[in-house]
Amino acid sequence: MHALQYEITLPADYDMDVIRERVATKGHLLDDFPGLAAKAYLMRERGVAGSPVNQYAPFYLWATPEGMNSFLWGPGFRGLVADFGRPEVQHWMGVAYAPGRPGGAPARAAVRRRTPIAADADLDGLVPDVEREVAELAASEGVLFAAGAVDPRTWERCVFSVWSDPEPAAEGEVFQVLHLSEPERDRLKPGRQW
Repeated sequence: MHALQYEITLPADYDMDVIRERVATKGHLLDDFPGLAAKAYLMRERGVAGSPVNQYAPFYLWATPEGMNSFLWGPGFRGLVADFGRPEVQHWMGVAYAPGRPGGAPARAAVRRRTPIAADADLDGLVPDVEREVAELAASEGVLFAAGAVDPRTWERCVFSVWSDPEPAAEGEVFQVLHLSEPERDRLKPGRQW
């Protein structure tokens, strides 16, 4: 599993209905994309849920590196670049995944919590800690799934969860979910990702 996200920060007076319309008309295009476990079409709106910015920030979980590469070098990402410029793409190596409680409710919010890993941190304990955090989140009421990953370039851990509740009970940056594509999420095995 690989996690990927780019953030497009928009002007404070940007009409966020433009982003909503973009997702409403194009979001379904990845509903059957090979190798994609899940894409959460995320948005933060200045002044909503504590957000200081307007931002479009899709978050991806990839079941295969081939799917991720096909997307980054394909027409979908080229279209985004044509509309907004080429964003920096954040990338984390997958550590843990857990499906939430079944229930069929739609995704309404997501929470991303990024924390630096101290230079003197015990790396042997890192993965079990992330696994435990992901499992605890996934067991929470209203969680559709949770994932944890690490960027070994910057030594940052990222824990990401998708919620049916628009006001999730988790610590981190809160995003609105405008659409959730999950064509191959069932390919992700629960627990450690290797």
